[in-house]
Amino acid sequence: MYSENLKVNNQISTWLIFMFLIISIMIIVGGLTRLTDSGLSITQWQLFSGFLPPLNNSDWVMYFNLYKEIPEFKLQNYDMTMHEFKVIFWWEWAHRFLGRLIGISFLVPLIYFSFKIKFSKLIGLYIIFILICFQGFIGWYMVSSGLVDRIDVSHFRLSVHLLMAFFILSLIFWNYLKVKIKLNNQNTINLFFPLTFLALIFLQISIGAFVSGMDAGKIYNSWPLMGNSFFPDDNQLINLFKVSAFSDPSLVQFIHRNLAYLIGFFYLIIFYIIYKNKINNLYKPINVLGFFIILQIVLGIFTLLYGAQIIIASMHQISSIFLVSSCIYFLFINTKSNLQPLS
Repeated sequence: MYSENLKVNNQISTWLIFMFLIISIMIIVGGLTRLTDSGLSITQWQLFSGFLPPLNNSDWVMYFNLYKEIPEFKLQNYDMTMHEFKVIFWWEWAHRFLGRLIGISFLVPLIYFSFKIKFSKLIGLYIIFILICFQGFIGWYMVSSGLVDRIDVSHFRLSVHLLMAFFILSLIFWNYLKVKIKLNNQNTINLFFPLTFLALIFLQISIGAFVSGMDAGKIYNSWPLMGNSFFPDDNQLINLFKVSAFSDPSLVQFIHRNLAYLIGFFYLIIFYIIYKNKINNLYKPINVLGFFIILQIVLGIFTLLYGAQIIIASMHQISSIFLVSSCIYFLFINTKSNLQPLS
């Protein structure tokens, strides 16, 4: 608990779950920003002045002219109209607006609670705020990679940006669980299993960002084979063991597919251990986790089959939020340090 005062703890839990929800929305909007190729529509970082959207025609012309200076417009969208530009602009503006809103929504209550309880009990939450601020820097670092000599952002930087978002989301959810849930001598499994499983999920998210960043989901739109074979026929197996594999769309899709199978297999091992040892209190969490794994895999398959169609691809990303959350919950209930918030 953060405080002996139940009312204050309830306020903190309400605030944390609100932050969890708004960051989830941020991740969804970020995914849609990528799917609509909107991420480079705003070519400057304006921490304060960018809070307001264009208010008149001259503002719109200014933003559009700035966009016309980057490779994405010159090489790909050279025939774009002002109306089409406004569509991609609003996606990116909404994404940045949510980022600012998250920062304010986290900082103001954090200061308030700092006066209500000891600062030492909130150090972990201040660290989260620093990560939120750093995430803004990573976002601009990602965008800047697409302003010179290329028409898309670096898929490596995109991956770091997405991983940081899920890391922040996970920390907030963990702290929420610390406030709301008390565990009393429950049976658990070795922490190796939930920790390794969570690591695999984060690795899969990273590879998924590579797939998205290189539009690798728009090739080999078949399953279970990639075209006519299990391994992509435009590549050689030896290339899979080179660093360049992470910049090759077909190999990245191959890795993403097979990592999903590995995650599914590892889940079955955990499932077997829990049911074999009759750890009753873990039945529900492991079943919920299994549901979201199946859902994520099914949505991933449909995303491939339909060529990363925007609605299905977005659902695939939304499902990943539930999957990560269920992984964090599963890890949480397998720990013994259940009464002290992160600090």
